[in-house]
Amino acid sequence: MSTLLFGKSLLVGLAVAAPLGPIGALCINRTLARGFWAGVAGGLGTAAADATYAALAAIGFAAFAAVLSMITIPLSLAGGLFMIWLGWSGLRPKPVTAAADVGGRDLVRTTIATFLLTMTSPATILSFAAIFAGLGLAEAGDGLSAAIVVAGVFIGSLGWWFFLSGGIAIARTRLPDSFVAWVSRISGLVLIAFGIIAIATAAAKVWA
Repeated sequence: MSTLLFGKSLLVGLAVAAPLGPIGALCINRTLARGFWAGVAGGLGTAAADATYAALAAIGFAAFAAVLSMITIPLSLAGGLFMIWLGWSGLRPKPVTAAADVGGRDLVRTTIATFLLTMTSPATILSFAAIFAGLGLAEAGDGLSAAIVVAGVFIGSLGWWFFLSGGIAIARTRLPDSFVAWVSRISGLVLIAFGIIAIATAAAKVWA
């Protein structure tokens, strides 16, 4: 039973992390500009946020859904503004740095940025609500079951980011610096677009 629960939770982590939305664009950008560990640091922040939502959902799904329904609009606004800021930062011209130049402080900041971005992402909230209900994980039961769910989601999500960052890091060595710069600009525009959509959606709900 525990193995099945862990397997389901692992799939949840993969399913939530795999779609290449604004968080994926940010991690790809960081990997291309700063190397493998910068991408993994971004994935670690995302996996930590996914595990946080999984813990809330496993402990009490009904209360989790009720609280999220009340804070979706402020989360959308905060997440939208944060995405626009990150996107604008990516658009600013900067020299391409070697992977070895990335420091511990940069890794921590990348982890924190992706954690906050994931925590304020309405898409992540809706994904967890739908997938948890669909796979029957809404009521994890005792503390051990909840821990298994959280561990499975965290490992599944982080595993995806290791895979993605590794693939991008390998490709990075075969691509010109101009490609890295263009990807940085494109990912910045993607983040800005998602931020504007998030804010517009929240504003439409308020006015409605």
